[in-house]
Amino acid sequence: MATPVCRLALKITPGAPRDEVLGELGDAVRIKLRAPPVDGKANDALVRFLAEKLGLHASAVRLVAGATGRRKVVEITGLALDEARRRVLATSP
Repeated sequence: MATPVCRLALKITPGAPRDEVLGELGDAVRIKLRAPPVDGKANDALVRFLAEKLGLHASAVRLVAGATGRRKVVEITGLALDEARRRVLATSP
């Protein structure tokens, strides 16, 4: 059986007081990150934050679109989309 791979749409707000998942906005998951949007710091922080929320190694999460914008798409290896969304949103307010 093949390893599942999915793509998750995100809406990111960098420079926030804390890292947190805010819920959904259309098809995207809204996330606030402490990291500033400078030199890829927010993108690196996003990958680490998502990997932790998903219970995966950081290498299983890869930014595939939106490196310089607030709308991003990450590719997640090892989870189906519904399971990835459930795990990320489980901690949202």
